[in-house]
Amino acid sequence: MSDLIAIGYRDVATANAAREKIIDLQRQGLIKVRDAAVAESEPGGKVKLHQSASAVGAGAAGGALWGGLIGLLFLAPFLGMAVGAGAGALAGKAVDTGVDDRFMKDVGAALQPGSAALFLLVDQVTVDKVIAEMAPYNFGGRLLRSSLSTTAEQQLRDAIEAAHLTSV
Repeated sequence: MSDLIAIGYRDVATANAAREKIIDLQRQGLIKVRDAAVAESEPGGKVKLHQSASAVGAGAAGGALWGGLIGLLFLAPFLGMAVGAGAGALAGKAVDTGVDDRFMKDVGAALQPGSAALFLLVDQVTVDKVIAEMAPYNFGGRLLRSSLSTTAEQQLRDAIEAAHLTSV
């Protein structure tokens, strides 16, 4: 089962930097993230989502590949690629496996204009090492939502609070 974590930041640049660090930690094998997205609260109340990967794009690419291969059988590879890309894009749009977009927009709407929230859908994590690596990104952050256990959530809150105290 995945855990959902939403951390609010003062600006979108810090939230994006924190997301990039999480992706780097995933490459190191310290965390396994199913989705990492940033919701930016823009002036005027609009919420802009910055997804880490597009299911539509991946579906279109896979569909084009398979459509091209099937099209070769009927001597029309380009037509097959076009049909496959369209079908793949539709399938990718229908299947959203990450954090729910409506949920991210609802949380983003509660943020101050100019601020942002980082949403993580985490499958597994080496908690002590990830918290230590994320310490520079904890200043200015605050835990907005979490499906973590009470103990794990308190550990995360303590790490964020420690970052606030050491930088003041």
